Amino acid sequence: MPQIPTLRLGTRGSQLALAQARLVQTALAPHAACQIVTIKTAGDRIADRPLAQAGGKGLFVKELEEALLRGEIDLAVHSMKDLPPVLADGLSIIACLPREDPSDAFLSPVSATLAALPKGARIGTSSVRRQAQIRRARPDLEIMPLRGNVDTRLRKLQEGQYDAMLLALAGLKRLGLQHHARQILPAGEWLPALAQGAIGVETRNGDRRANDAVQHINDETTAVAVACERGFSASLGGSCASAMGGLATFADGVLAFSGEVLAPDGSDAVTARFSQRLSGEARKDAERLGREAGRSIRPRVLSWLNG
Repeated sequence: MPQIPTLRLGTRGSQLALAQARLVQTALAPHAACQIVTIKTAGDRIADRPLAQAGGKGLFVKELEEALLRGEIDLAVHSMKDLPPVLADGLSIIACLPREDPSDAFLSPVSATLAALPKGARIGTSSVRRQAQIRRARPDLEIMPLRGNVDTRLRKLQEGQYDAMLLALAGLKRLGLQHHARQILPAGEWLPALAQGAIGVETRNGDRRANDAVQHINDETTAVAVACERGFSASLGGSCASAMGGLATFADGVLAFSGEVLAPDGSDAVTARFSQRLSGEARKDAERLGREAGRSIRPRVLSWLNG
């Protein structure tokens, strides 16, 4: 029998990133052995200001991609919502794991729902999208910046530094902490970050050994939906400084998508929606349709993009 290759899997060192890396490691087990290699990124080192002010999504990606290009690792695992629309030359996302629930979760020791929070309550988030959505739903709340890993954020909530916060449900579930959620905000109404809940595996284009192993774990339903969402983001120049969200689903050959760009103060929003049957190369068609959806609304939202 051919020997199973051993691959070096690069990841950030947070508990959530390691949990996601272990999911990839487990999925790959029949096809390749994985050694997990932790790499500290610029995003991990910045704790004194929102990422949107420090450089955006690429802060969690750059060092992983550089290590991949240098041959220090064979694979890199990413939260797809953190991945910029354009990858470094020579690299590709070969596989996505099955997507976790992409919804946002509401956490609070003082209220069971966002709507029931007392007027003037302090709610934590550093996401520009969530800030705009909160301002649209509850303009009376005080929005406070929030950084740190999930454990740090939960500790700050328990210490009373915040009355509530919003976190990705996917991250809570992967850490076994979903019981902290008081309310799940319906993803169809409260559109999540583009590609939220999806894990992607990145490889060098010419590395046949890694690519052959990784292609076995791809969930095409997730990959098609994420391609659409990333196409939407790319056509709008998406970044952490843009209040945009969206969600695509792919079932029975039909791709459905809803996306929006919000004014930073939550006072207005422009939405793009479509449902279309795909044939042929579904992932490429999904990306194209996502880009077309973004271009269709771009003239109306230019003043809101990138802050």
